[in-house]
Amino acid sequence: MKSNSNKNNMPLLTAACLQLNSSDNIEDNLEHIQSLLGSSTQQIDLLVLPENATMITSDETYKKHAAQPETYHKTFAFFAQLAKQHQCWLIAGSMLIQDKENKGKFFNHCPVFSPQGQLILSYDKMHLFDVDLGSESWHESQSISAGKAPRSFNINSDWKVGLSICYDLRFPELYRQYSVQNCNIFSVPAAFTVPTGKAHWDILLKARAIENQAYVLAAGQVGSHADGRKTFGHSKIINPWGETLAELQEGEGIISAKLDLGELNDLKKRMPVLQHRRLS
Repeated sequence: MKSNSNKNNMPLLTAACLQLNSSDNIEDNLEHIQSLLGSSTQQIDLLVLPENATMITSDETYKKHAAQPETYHKTFAFFAQLAKQHQCWLIAGSMLIQDKENKGKFFNHCPVFSPQGQLILSYDKMHLFDVDLGSESWHESQSISAGKAPRSFNINSDWKVGLSICYDLRFPELYRQYSVQNCNIFSVPAAFTVPTGKAHWDILLKARAIENQAYVLAAGQVGSHADGRKTFGHSKIINPWGETLAELQEGEGIISAKLDLGELNDLKKRMPVLQHRRLS
């Protein structure tokens, strides 16, 4: 891993988010991800892809194809090679895999790969987007099963990442649990709708960062997709004070920022919010 240090010799971590406009074709999306990363000269330690990075579709036939073992195994192999090629920790957004206990349903599944290309763990989206916005309605639970548990992983002894996906962002208890587990980074791959994105995206991301004194890496889908949906974009990297370190509002691309452990530890000493909690 290509991390460095600040003036106090505390670890810095270069984190990046990739903003995508995914289609309904898995192979095209994977090639496009490779192309976008290949054109970047940035050295990255931790990379986050958006929700549905491999495919966005409402077509049940396409979903079933994506969730076939031979399909997602190839996709896993692609992401493993991508992480190894760029020597970074890769949070691969999300993809569909079969729920073997519930025939016909899938998990919205986020795999994580090490810089050596090893699959180290996966997280299944716990909170499902069943809403009626007036202008559009979504019922994710019709085809998606809810994940059963939070998942987190360590990047050396300094950084710990708590995993989430999109609608999870509205449930602060998930992030507080990660905080209690000493996570200091939250990843939020997302495909926020335009109405909810305009109203709540920035507020919720900053709230999760401030209340837990953690960095938030939010990688979004953006623009119009093959099934007619429109996603909000505005990928962001936010520090524990709630400041936006990097943002891409529209279009595809990469944002990055250096996460500073020294600044984070100093904030926690000066303002020990988490030690002042009265309820668990």
